[in-house]
Amino acid sequence: MKIRIKQNLLAFSLLVFSFSSFAQGTYSKTELVKGWHLLDKEKDGVYGISLDKAYEFLHAKNLKSKPVLVAVIDSGVDTLQEDLIHILWTNPGEIPGNGVDDDHNGYVDDIHGWNFIGGKDGTNVKDDSQEEGRVYYEYKDQFDNKNIRMDSLSNDARDHYEMWVKAKKKIMGDGSDNGVDLLMLKRVVNACIKSDSIMQAALGKKEYTGNDLDSFEAKNMESRTARSVLLYLFKENHIMDMTNTTFLSDFKEQADREEKKMEIKETAPKNYRGDVVKDNENDIKDSIYGNNDIMATDPMHGTHVSGIIGAERNNAIGINGIADNVRIMMVRAVPNGDEHDKDIALAIRYAVNNGARVINMSFGKNLSPQKTWVDDAVKYAESKGVLLIHAAGNDAEDVDSVDNFPNPDYKNSKFHAKNWITVGASSDPLAEENFKSYTASFSNYGKKEVDVFAPGTRIYSTLPGGNKYGNLDGTSMAAPVVTGVAALILEYFPNLSPEEVKYCIDKSAYQPATKAKKPGSENELVPLSELSASGGILNAYGAVKMASAMSEPRNQEILKSTLKKERN
Repeated sequence: MKIRIKQNLLAFSLLVFSFSSFAQGTYSKTELVKGWHLLDKEKDGVYGISLDKAYEFLHAKNLKSKPVLVAVIDSGVDTLQEDLIHILWTNPGEIPGNGVDDDHNGYVDDIHGWNFIGGKDGTNVKDDSQEEGRVYYEYKDQFDNKNIRMDSLSNDARDHYEMWVKAKKKIMGDGSDNGVDLLMLKRVVNACIKSDSIMQAALGKKEYTGNDLDSFEAKNMESRTARSVLLYLFKENHIMDMTNTTFLSDFKEQADREEKKMEIKETAPKNYRGDVVKDNENDIKDSIYGNNDIMATDPMHGTHVSGIIGAERNNAIGINGIADNVRIMMVRAVPNGDEHDKDIALAIRYAVNNGARVINMSFGKNLSPQKTWVDDAVKYAESKGVLLIHAAGNDAEDVDSVDNFPNPDYKNSKFHAKNWITVGASSDPLAEENFKSYTASFSNYGKKEVDVFAPGTRIYSTLPGGNKYGNLDGTSMAAPVVTGVAALILEYFPNLSPEEVKYCIDKSAYQPATKAKKPGSENELVPLSELSASGGILNAYGAVKMASAMSEPRNQEILKSTLKKERN
C-alpha cells in the first residue's frame, strides 16, 4: 500500500501548518459498500465483477469444484489470520518442525511455502534498495565519465551500458523538479506521529482506525487539530478501516524510501539482501537458500492479496474471497524495496514444482538485470501448464513504452509468454472523489501490454493481526481479483490450459459504453480499448460462462484453432 505523498504533500503541508481551517471537518463521506468489487453493475450499480452471478451459473449446472493451488509471490502472509488459516496450503510431503527435508525438494520444513529472502539463521530481509541504485553503482566505475563507443562493446556490455544509462536517469533525474520535498515530508511524518500520540490519549486506546477518528468528537483544540491531521490522510487514501499503527508504519517506510532515493545519488545502497541471505546472487544454480518463515517482518501486503483471492467463504466472519476451493501457497520474495530477479525466478520454479496452477505476482520494478532467469522460469511455468498473473503498476504510465518488470516479453526475442495476464486497476466513480472514473487514477495502462482491468480501489480484505480487515488500493489488489477468477475457472473446468483461461477472461471482459479517464490525466477521456488489449473490465460471470462453453468437446477444436490464429 502506498500513501499518496506526491499528490497530497502540498495540501497536507497546508493542513499541518494551518490546523484551524480543517478543525470542523470538510469531507463528504462517500458511500461505497465493503466488497463492492464483487458486485454487479446492473444489479448493484457499481463496476464490480458479478461474482454472485458466476456462482449462480455454476451451481445451476450442478458442477463440482476441485481444489486449486494458488501461489502468491509476495511479502509474506499472516498464517494466523482467521479467514486464511484454513485455506493455507500444507505441504503433504513435509513433517512440520522436524528439521528434515522430508520431501527432498531442497527446502527444509516448507510447510506452507518458502521464504527466499531469509537467512538460514532465521533472520529476514525487510527493507531493500531500488534496482536502479544497485545497477547504477554496479557499473558506475565501468561507464561513468567514459567515452563509450557503442560499436566497440560486446552484446552483453552494450546491454549493461544501456541499463546503466536508464538507472542513472532514474537516480539523477532529467532536470525537472518533480520529486518529493524531503524536508517537508519529514515534517509531515513528525506531525502525524505527534498527532497519533495525542489521539491515543484522547481516545483512551493505543490502536484505533480512521472510522474511530471520523466518529470521535474532540473536546479541545489540541485533539481537534490532531484528529484533522490524521483524518485527512486516512480519507484521502481510502484507508478508514486501517489502524493507526499500520498507517504510521507504512507512512514512515515510504518516507524512508524517499530518503534513500536522495541518498543514492551520493552513496551506494547497502547490501540488505546479501547480508542476510548469504547465497551467491550471481549464480542461479545456487538455489537452496532462505528459510520457512513466510510471515516474517511485514506480511500486510501478502495477507491482503491472499484474502482477495481465497479468504474462506460463507464462514460468518470477515470477508468472502473470490474462489471457494483454493489453497494459498506463500512464496516470500518481495521486500520493502525492489525484489531481486534471482528470487523471483526461483519463487516461480518453487511454486510450479510444488503444484501451483496459478501464480499471483503483485510487484514490479523499472529494471531487470537478470531478466533471462525470470524468462526461463516463465517458460518453465508455461511448459507445466501454470498461469502467471501480474500487476501492471501504479505510476499512471503507458507500459507499452515504459519499462515495467517482470513482463511477458522475452528478452532478445519476438516471442511473448502465452501463460501471462497483466492487470490494470479499474475503479468505480464513488471510489475516488477527485477522479470519478471506472479506471483508477494511478493505474498503469497499455493497449498492447495490459490485458484487462479489474477492481483495484478500496478493496476490502484481510490484514495481519488475526481478525483485522481493511481497504487498500493498487494494481496489487487488481491482480489477485483476476487470480481469484482464474482459480475459480480452474476449480470447475480443470482441463483448460493457461492460454484458454486467459482467453476466457479477456474475451468476456465487460466493455463499458462510455469512455474512461486516462490515468494520470486531468480530464482526458478515452475508450478502454485504448488502455488495454481486451478493452474491458473483468467479469467473473462472463468468464465462467465462456469457460463452460469452451470446455464442451465440440468447442475445444474451435478454441484451439482460434488461439493458434491469434498466436500468428
